[in-house]
Amino acid sequence: MPVDPAPVDPVSVDPAPIDATDDLRQYPRPGLTVDCVVFGLDVDDRLKVLLIQRRIPPFVGQWALPGGFVRLEESLDAAARRELREETGVTEVFLEQLYTFGRVDRDPRDRVVSVAYYALVNLRDHTLRAATDARAVAWFTATDTPPLAFDHSAILHQALTRLRAKIRYAPIGFELLPEKFTLTQLQRLYEVIGGQAIDKRNFRKKILKMGLLRSLDEREQGVSHRAAQLYAFDPQRYEALTRSGFNFEL
Repeated sequence: MPVDPAPVDPVSVDPAPIDATDDLRQYPRPGLTVDCVVFGLDVDDRLKVLLIQRRIPPFVGQWALPGGFVRLEESLDAAARRELREETGVTEVFLEQLYTFGRVDRDPRDRVVSVAYYALVNLRDHTLRAATDARAVAWFTATDTPPLAFDHSAILHQALTRLRAKIRYAPIGFELLPEKFTLTQLQRLYEVIGGQAIDKRNFRKKILKMGLLRSLDEREQGVSHRAAQLYAFDPQRYEALTRSGFNFEL
């Protein structure tokens, strides 16, 4: 009859101490940048994107998204806001992280990974000013830009896709409008970004039923037609409704 072998106590061996510093040194360190896709709506209700003309290599003279390298002491968000301020003069904007772009050959200088952001602004509120490595800064129609440096065309496409999707389930579109706006302006914004016409009656009924707009005791000025009622978005009301389970959907 077989006999089970006597149990053997496992021998514990203390692992050799790991020098974290030495361990990190064996890995290459790619460069890290941020790139910003800034959208705005012009007076003719066209969706615009903010571009800079590069002053330094590579791609000297070519248009690109504003952005640059992340400093060791700053967060990604801080780097994105700094680059926007330094290269374009744009400050105080809605900014949200979009996607990370890491194609090996995306930058001819070295291995560089970029964290992209998108921003929404009322372009009437911002005075542009080119600085640092930007030779010029200008607004372009978002769907009709000149050839862009690096992989910035792919970044812009990704940002447009995100904007078109998110504007239907979050009230980010109000960032593109003046503080006071008409329902026609609001509807036009959704049509321009979504790329299709919207039934006027259904749109107005749905947006007013949400209770997110404050009706102002004012009407638009300087128009030849009958002046329309002005409204303002109520962010406090939206936050309160969201806490109670409200879902924004258009």
